Amino acid sequence: MFKVVVIDDETIVRRGIVLETDWTSLDCVVAGEAADGEDGLAVIEKYHPDLIICDIKMPKMTGLEMLKKIREKNGKTPVIFLTAYSDFSYAQQAIHLGAADYLLKPFEDGQLEEVVRTVTGRISDERKKQGGGQTGEVLADDLISKKGDKSKYVAESIAYISENYSSPEIGICTVAENVGISEGHLSHVFKKETSYTVNDFITRYRIKAAMKLLADCRNRIYEVADKVGYRDITYFSSTFKKITGLTPSDYQDKYSQNF
Repeated sequence: MFKVVVIDDETIVRRGIVLETDWTSLDCVVAGEAADGEDGLAVIEKYHPDLIICDIKMPKMTGLEMLKKIREKNGKTPVIFLTAYSDFSYAQQAIHLGAADYLLKPFEDGQLEEVVRTVTGRISDERKKQGGGQTGEVLADDLISKKGDKSKYVAESIAYISENYSSPEIGICTVAENVGISEGHLSHVFKKETSYTVNDFITRYRIKAAMKLLADCRNRIYEVADKVGYRDITYFSSTFKKITGLTPSDYQDKYSQNF
């Protein structure tokens, strides 16, 4: 899940972006917001977002001035600039500072979402290349998104896992029984079509679900472990770190949203 910070001095516009965008479908969560560049810097420093959506023309400190300060500190967070000013000089400055994209207000329905998908896609690709801690999350997303390409038994197995992953008893035995084939046959076709064993897929699905739960700072780690099917919190923590590169507590500290 990608953390987003929204910075815009127009309250209606800012709140509209925060409240009316379907962030869940974009695999994003709004971690914070601000009304000017100065407050924006503080919010960015506090939440360490994966993506910044920012107006250019703001009081106290413009979006361009804010981004310049971020870049001076070697900050590489992608920024999508929003502005009602079509003067090309703004676009030139934004490009020079490494802006990810540039949208003119008022933008059309779906345009911001399309740009966000493009930018987060780039982030995911970069993380894959670097082998970073989010690779497991991206991998699970890619695997689940390809359900339509799978055979009947594998598609039904994935659907069953998505509905029952929170049960501590789920495993290849229960999945095979539910879809009506032998464990051996399911093991063969599942591995062939997904490159993962059934149990490995269950593990990755659980960790993906745990990541989303940990994005809410109100969820305690032992509660998250229980919700995704782990009775042993130590085993949950070690499995989580193996896949994401972070312990659950470190992940929550870095990526959780305050409510």
